[in-house]
Amino acid sequence: MTDSHQEVPTQGASTKGTSAQEAPSSSMASVPRPLLLVTTWFGSGLSPVAPGTMGSAAALPFAWGLMWAFGPWGLGVATVLVTVLGIWACNAHVRRTGEQDPGRIVIDEVAGQWLTLLPAPLDPVSYLIGFALFRLFDITKPWPVGALDRGLKGGLGIMLDDIAAGVYAGVLVALVVAVRAAW
Repeated sequence: MTDSHQEVPTQGASTKGTSAQEAPSSSMASVPRPLLLVTTWFGSGLSPVAPGTMGSAAALPFAWGLMWAFGPWGLGVATVLVTVLGIWACNAHVRRTGEQDPGRIVIDEVAGQWLTLLPAPLDPVSYLIGFALFRLFDITKPWPVGALDRGLKGGLGIMLDDIAAGVYAGVLVALVVAVRAAW
């Protein structure tokens, strides 16, 4: 399996992933640093290897802290806020660079990863399962995840496919949690 941010797009497809293996483009010069920090989740999306996976991994300690301090409601509110912020920030990034979905944008992975972890108890095994399931759905893009990825443009399109992947993964995390609790 490959990271969804490393796929080479076909003509007319999303550009997500092409910048993951290249040096940051000159179009990044037009992106203000605070905006770049948001869209790359504090630089994790600038990883030359698997930026989507790195963004998801960078989301984990924040999710853990939010869950520990505020419980599922706190993580849920933070997920909504980061989703709204992500839509705005991704729209601004697209307007400034013309790139529709570059691999370095990983705030979408953060929102999807946090959504996945909402039903997870605060334990490392549950978080590892949630991480793996979210990456699986984000990379394989089953319907409607793939349709959202291909069909929507701008900030909404960048964010919604990962939200859909997070819903799929979150449902499976809830099932795993229920099975683990029954044993």
